[in-house]
Amino acid sequence: MVSDVPAVTAPPGRSADASGANAKPDTGALPLAPRNPLSLRQMARAVRALDRGQQVIRAAGGAVTRVQLGPRWLVPPLVAVFSPEGIRDVLGRNDAFAERCIVHDEVRHAAGDSLFVLPNEQWRPRKRALQPVFTKHSVRAFGGHMSRAAQTLVDEWADQWAQADSLEVDLDAVCRRVTMQSLGRSVLGIDLNERADVIVEHMHVASSYATDRALRPLRAPRWLPTPARRRARAAVAAMRAVTAEILQACRDDADRDAPLVRALMAAEDPETGERLSDEDICNDLLIFMLAGHDTTATALTYALWALGHHPEIQDRVAAEARALGDRELTPADVPQLGYTVQVLHESLRMCPPAAGVGRLALRDIAVAGHRVEAGSLVALGIYAVHHDPQLWPDPEVFDPDRFSPENSRERDRWHFIPFAGGARACIGEHFARLETTLALATIIRSVVVGSVDAEFPVDVPFTTVAKGPIRANVAPRGPDHYTL
Repeated sequence: MVSDVPAVTAPPGRSADASGANAKPDTGALPLAPRNPLSLRQMARAVRALDRGQQVIRAAGGAVTRVQLGPRWLVPPLVAVFSPEGIRDVLGRNDAFAERCIVHDEVRHAAGDSLFVLPNEQWRPRKRALQPVFTKHSVRAFGGHMSRAAQTLVDEWADQWAQADSLEVDLDAVCRRVTMQSLGRSVLGIDLNERADVIVEHMHVASSYATDRALRPLRAPRWLPTPARRRARAAVAAMRAVTAEILQACRDDADRDAPLVRALMAAEDPETGERLSDEDICNDLLIFMLAGHDTTATALTYALWALGHHPEIQDRVAAEARALGDRELTPADVPQLGYTVQVLHESLRMCPPAAGVGRLALRDIAVAGHRVEAGSLVALGIYAVHHDPQLWPDPEVFDPDRFSPENSRERDRWHFIPFAGGARACIGEHFARLETTLALATIIRSVVVGSVDAEFPVDVPFTTVAKGPIRANVAPRGPDHYTL
């Protein structure tokens, strides 16, 4: 039988499929990404500024650009990707093409095996075991913890307003406290504020050490007991003591409500049936404690700081939350908090929890029309995409209406990726979005925030965190929604 389908001819560099579409690119025929023209000194400075440095690299070399920080035998080539198409081409692939990279290796050596750093083969069964804890349906059960923690903060301020009309507070500090209480009570079965001093003191020592090593072209051997390594090991040991305490408390009390800990205790290797060791459980708890706390705390801090500079937007959030009544907000209220969600999304656009993510190319891959060679470190610039003026007009302007239903309807999924994307996107995304929305609405319906600082300085040791105090004046919100 002779087919009546016409023969398909693909353009150079692409192969054609039977459907007639120009299918997958012939990777070998694609050009390498252009080499970035920045000097070694300029490049090193930009690479270490993991957020705004992306814009410097993109401005010099384009949306996909190749960086060589040293001889190939010493330093693997780095390809920086700053376009939605390019990021999709890396994160949207199956895991035969890309693996975790040097950053994850350094975290793994510092803090042990966990869902965040496991190679793909070992990661899949762990993800299957933990995913039920973080589905949209499951996290709805956690919402009350965040609302109550935020309301407790508001009540504490109300007691102090009896002596003063307004208070100056550090938004970063108070949001960390609210988040720590909610995260601990919702999934860990403990109020982490009881261990706040240990966690805050050691959390960023360990993460900064791992990130700093990953970004160095030359690294001291791991067996060498440098002062930085000793500090990092002491920090990890202190935090592991907290996670071991959490685990033991759950073993001692079968009725303790700690869904994440229970899921880890019940997790089995699907091939061997083996349970996770206590060490592996504690490693996962440590990473969730770090990433889960930082992600939500920074998003809430930035949103409050931004509202403190935009009183008219703040009043809209307050009016929306007050329309639901003077009661504890729950996950069921989120559909009525549409504008509050828009504020959160704009905050996540401007200050994404992860400024970027990295992958190691396991084979030659096609990325936005360029060939990325096997063995290359692929750095994906989420911050640069979120601040790209071609995608977001006036990208430095805080405008929640970017995320109105009509403006979001046609937006490509890869234009807005605060929690990365693909199979290894952040497992706690639904949790972070829900918790932050409820906390923001709970606080703003009762409080007027006036930001003191014009800038929101950040560090990017592991996830994005506020650098130093973020000062604001807070006052009780009257019936007319007045602002400071």
